[in-house]
Amino acid sequence: MKFEHVLLGLLTRRPYSGYDLRKWLETEGQFLWARAHHSQIYRKLGQMEADGWVRHEVDAREGRPDAKVYRLTPRGHEVLLEWVRSPYEPPSRFQEIDFIARFSIAGPLDHDAVVRLVETELDHRRRQIAENRGRDRTLTYEDPVPGLDRELDLQIHNALHRAGAAAMDRWVAWLEETLRSLTEGSPVR
Repeated sequence: MKFEHVLLGLLTRRPYSGYDLRKWLETEGQFLWARAHHSQIYRKLGQMEADGWVRHEVDAREGRPDAKVYRLTPRGHEVLLEWVRSPYEPPSRFQEIDFIARFSIAGPLDHDAVVRLVETELDHRRRQIAENRGRDRTLTYEDPVPGLDRELDLQIHNALHRAGAAAMDRWVAWLEETLRSLTEGSPVR
């Protein structure tokens, strides 16, 4: 996923200035894109405008500097829909940014695309569980460094496994509930 897709997705909801985009990304959007610097936002907006994906109007502000307010163009909408409808390849780690951003942006733009996205993620995570849940997690020690506490190592290893398995189970349960909501017409919770 590229930062442009996040910005295009935000511009589907309403026009934004670069400053307002940064504020949104620092609060509500902090899980969509980590720490977007204002120079990165303005550079991307300039590139997207040169590519014909957005256009800006100047908003004159009394007592403050004027602001450029950006809007999505029809070409930008096409580019965004191409990404929304493109194949999703789940990464090895779950709850990664590409899924979160696609889910957030695709849902309101293309119902079928968001259903395919959730189905793909759910199928992948179920396969991961089937392949890994029962694997041998025995720790092997060959010439360990002095002072390594093997009992504590095993305790930590098992605690992390239990936490990871529980988190994966919660993720899969959420995906199942979300898929039911999307396919049965009930609200997504």
